Amino acid sequence: MPLPNGYSINSAREDEIEDGEPLIENAVPSKCCSVRLGLAILMFFGFVVVYALRVNLSVAMIAMVNSTDPNPAKNSSKSNDCPLPPDLTNNSDGFQYPEGIPRYPWDSETQGWLLGAFFFGYLCTQIPGGYLAGHYGGSIFLGVGVLGTAILTLFTPLAAQMGPHWLFALRALEGFGEGITFPAMMALWSRWAPPLERSGLMTLSTSGSNFGAFLSLPLTAYICQTLGWPSVFYICGGAGCLWSVFWFSLVSDDPRTHRRISQEEKDYIINSIGHQGTGHGWSLPLLSIMLSVPMWIIIITQMCANWSYYTLLTSLPTYMDNILHFDLKSNGFLSALPYFGGWLMGIVSGFLADYMIRRKIFSLTVVRKLFTAVGLLSAAVFLLGVPYVGCSHIYTITFLTLSITTGATAAAGVFINQIDIAPRYSGILLGITNTFGTIPGVLAPIATGYFTEDHTLAGWRKVFWVSGGINIFGALIFILFATAKIQTWAITEEEREEVEKECSSSISA
Repeated sequence: MPLPNGYSINSAREDEIEDGEPLIENAVPSKCCSVRLGLAILMFFGFVVVYALRVNLSVAMIAMVNSTDPNPAKNSSKSNDCPLPPDLTNNSDGFQYPEGIPRYPWDSETQGWLLGAFFFGYLCTQIPGGYLAGHYGGSIFLGVGVLGTAILTLFTPLAAQMGPHWLFALRALEGFGEGITFPAMMALWSRWAPPLERSGLMTLSTSGSNFGAFLSLPLTAYICQTLGWPSVFYICGGAGCLWSVFWFSLVSDDPRTHRRISQEEKDYIINSIGHQGTGHGWSLPLLSIMLSVPMWIIIITQMCANWSYYTLLTSLPTYMDNILHFDLKSNGFLSALPYFGGWLMGIVSGFLADYMIRRKIFSLTVVRKLFTAVGLLSAAVFLLGVPYVGCSHIYTITFLTLSITTGATAAAGVFINQIDIAPRYSGILLGITNTFGTIPGVLAPIATGYFTEDHTLAGWRKVFWVSGGINIFGALIFILFATAKIQTWAITEEEREEVEKECSSSISA
């Protein structure tokens, strides 16, 4: 007998979840002080560290590069399009760095390659990490990914001293270690997140990425000015090692094996998730996955959204420095301000999405499309406005802040859509989608370096135009073709048997 076209995470039929039927009728244990909320908070701090390790080079690069090299044609990075502030007109650097701190004559092309190096390694471990985390559980892989990246970060000053090729290799290795973290996170939530709390828990945990950018950008600038840029990497690496101690001590792969969870919460999580909350084994429906249209829609949309995000993440401090001529301390704070808005909006969007699903205001598919469309389109509008405000510091910061803040709405849309269409395989799916989604992280800094090699405002206009246009394209693709329906290839054998029994019973009745 043919199966109906999809089921919810706890074997409810697809038309039920699309009509907004509750996925579990029993009383829900309080989320306050629960183990699942504690996991989300600890994961939040983990992604704070993850993004601090990822973006610290973006600001530190300004302090690492010798902009007063005697070959100005290749190394001068200051633009004359916008006037210098009064306190910088007679000072080419705008700040006296601590004595004895090395600086290097890297041109904008070299800087672009170094900023993109992380993502070369990041591409390699997404899919293997997602596959192994889905089979064994995600806690060990997330912990090892953060710890390994933190240890490698401690060697950044040594690699920079040895030359840009060594620093490129080290950053690529850091990306190699960090590539398993997000797929491991998704694999963990496939076993821990009840369907009606999924958006809120996942956006809370992943909002650590925006908060990490917000925290690390100004702190990096401050540390560069007071202690010197090498201290940035020692402090960030040490923070990652410290977090790993708490992670390995407190986290379990599954509610069934957690030592401190209450029986009430354990039963609630297990019963609401059902058979989908188990490992997928060694075999995978690879052909079905690769031929899945919803899967490719997620890939395309995530690539589009990540282009503008990674462009700003890696290049915004450079824009603040080269074009608007902010000093390093102001640069760090103002570059971080948009990510504070993104952190808040990401959390709010997740809990708002859960509210809409729980109250049956919209179907799950409509909720995912709504939040993705609002995030990508609004971000594009504000991003396209940046080139038209010229040298206005206030309008530029306002538009960039609004772009990243509103763009974070998509956290409750396309960025968690994998767990909707195939909960059991969500780890490997995120590994695949994030692999493609990381390609912009490699290409965007290089493209930015190419567009801005003459260090003019006109070159930066091209950067913002391209990013905004790609965002709009991604939003349209997701609106037209995305779905949140669980796919037939993701249904477990136990669920198939239950459905067949239900169908047989209804026929006999």
